[in-house]
Amino acid sequence: MSILSLAGVSKSYGSLKVTDDVTFDLPEGQALGIIGPNGAGKSTLFNLITGNVLPDAGRIAFDGRDVTRTPPMRRCLAGIGRSFQIPQPFDRLTVFENLLVAATHGRGQGEAAVVRDCADILERCELSARANDPAGGLSLLGRKRLELARAMATRPRLLLLDEIAGGLTEGECTALIRTIRDVHAQGVTIIWIEHVLHALNSVVERLLVLDFGRVIGIGEPGEIMASQEVREIYLGIEI
Repeated sequence: MSILSLAGVSKSYGSLKVTDDVTFDLPEGQALGIIGPNGAGKSTLFNLITGNVLPDAGRIAFDGRDVTRTPPMRRCLAGIGRSFQIPQPFDRLTVFENLLVAATHGRGQGEAAVVRDCADILERCELSARANDPAGGLSLLGRKRLELARAMATRPRLLLLDEIAGGLTEGECTALIRTIRDVHAQGVTIIWIEHVLHALNSVVERLLVLDFGRVIGIGEPGEIMASQEVREIYLGIEI
């Protein structure tokens, strides 16, 4: 069963078409990676899925229901969570308080109902030792972990990760991959935009390639990366 379906989704800003007739289905429980050059429309696609941007044409369905015009907050409450490319935590709140804010608003529940789960998420994201520290004092890896933890605190069935490995060292990236694998192993469906291909390919079962807003290919990672068109467009290799 598909948890997410896009059919003919398009978005333009003036004469610039940033999403061009995007169509794909995502089975529940799968991890899908999205790659493409800068400006390919990857982040816009995420914004269309979360409702931060509305399409000019096409249909978006989540869990069998049309959410094409559904506001972002209702999509979050329905089970769509996301991280952002540039982490922006509430710097003056503690790490744990950041999770409480995400959980209470993202689930529509009171603090008493989410406290224990937030503590468990901090443990899984290796942030328990920093729970009472101001979020503004975290390292880049800590901020990336908190960004993931805040998304998890909304209890998503579909988790969108936007270049969460970007800027990390090799060792930091490896540590974060372990956490993402653990999240996926718990049954969470994932869509992950990433330029760090080895990180992406260690988690996802399928790859989708975007170029100028169009889907160039979607399939098993090895097959996609062996494609002549993908190598020419994404890797800049003339075949």
